[in-house]
Parts: sequence; structure tokens; C-alpha cells
Amino acid sequence: MSDESAERGMPLTVFALLFLLLSVSNFMKPLQIGAQTGFVFFGHRLSGTPNAIAGPLFGAYLLVYALGILRLRAYALPMGLLYALYVLANLVLFNLRNTAPPGVGYMVFGVVYAIVALGVSWGAVYLLKQRRLG
Repeated sequence: MSDESAERGMPLTVFALLFLLLSVSNFMKPLQIGAQTGFVFFGHRLSGTPNAIAGPLFGAYLLVYALGILRLRAYALPMGLLYALYVLANLVLFNLRNTAPPGVGYMVFGVVYAIVALGVSWGAVYLLKQRRLG
């Protein structure tokens, strides 16, 4: 195990890999594979040209952020904070602007999704701050 990966630790490594996967997913948003796959920007699901622009832009952002985590670069902390704030705003606005389908399944999915999204985004910020990168 290299000094950098030992200093980074397993949780941050896992978070970085999750951000890399999310980056790939966002790069693929313009392909709109599946029924509801458009990029969600401040609570609005995008389609067409806005989706084709926003998805890859956020994909690039998350790619740079994930690489910053993996390399323990100081820029990762402010990028992570901005992203965590965006995730929080996006979750709140999506739930305010969209009516949930009936049934408990959607509610359970929404709660689990929110816990994971907030836990990973804010957890990465917390761990980066612990490493005094910013």
C-alpha cells in the first residue's frame, strides 16, 4: 500500500471510486438509456440539449473531484463542499417540485437514496477536512 493510499484510507478511496462511477453515469446522460435517466439539475429532470450539456459537465466535475480525492489534492475539499451543497439542494428541490408516485416502495427508495447521496457527499467532505487538505 502506498503512502498516499494509506493516508487517504479505505473510506475516501471508496468514495472516490463512487464519484468516478457517478462521473461515468453523468457522461452517459445524453444517451438517455432507460425511461427516467435525464440529468436532474436543481430539482428539474433535463432532456434534449440541456441534458446533453449538463450531464457531461457534471461528469467532468466529478471526474476531477474523484482524482483530487485519490491524489489528496487541496482542491478536492472545496470541490467536495460545493458538490455536497448541490446534492442537498437538488434533493430538496426535486422533492418539492415533483409529486411522488403512490406506494411505500418509492418512499423507501427516496429515503435510502437520500441517505446514501448525503452520506457519501458529506462524508467525503468530512474525511477530506480531517486530512487538513483545505
